Amino acid sequence: MANKKIFKLISENVKENLISFIRSLPTDSKNPLVVSIQEMTRTLEQNARMWATLTDISEQVVWHSLKLTPEEWKHVFTATLKGQKTVPNLEGTGFIILGQSTRAMSKKELSNLLELAYAFGAEHGVKWSEKSKTDLIIFDWYKDQLSKVA
Repeated sequence: MANKKIFKLISENVKENLISFIRSLPTDSKNPLVVSIQEMTRTLEQNARMWATLTDISEQVVWHSLKLTPEEWKHVFTATLKGQKTVPNLEGTGFIILGQSTRAMSKKELSNLLELAYAFGAEHGVKWSEKSKTDLIIFDWYKDQLSKVA
C-alpha cells in the first residue's frame, strides 16, 4: 500500500467506512501496516490568520528593545504556549528555542496560540489591520463553536 489513506471522522457513516477499510487490510508480521489516529491539524485559514496577526504585532510592538519579525514572534508565542526549552547555540553566542512547529499543531492548539497573540496584541495597543480584524471576528465565532463541542 503506497498511498496514505485519511479519514476525517465527521459522521457515523465515515466511521463505519473506516472500520470496513481496516477490516479489509492484510496483516503481515514482517511488514505491518501502521494505523494512526490524531486530531486534525491547523487549517489554511488559521495559518493565514496567524500570519496576519503576527505581522500586525511585528510592525507595532518593540519587545525588550528589539523589533521582532513575524517568524520570531511565532517562536515567542509558541514557546509561551507550549512551555518550551532554550539551549545555547553551538558557538555559545546565543540561545535557541526548542519546540513544536505550528505546522504540527492541532486546530485547537493553533486556536489557543491565536488567542494568546490577540490578547498580547490588545494589551500592547496593537491596532489590527483590516485582514486581522476580519480574521478576529471569524476566530471569535470559531472559538465559540469549539466551546460548544468541548
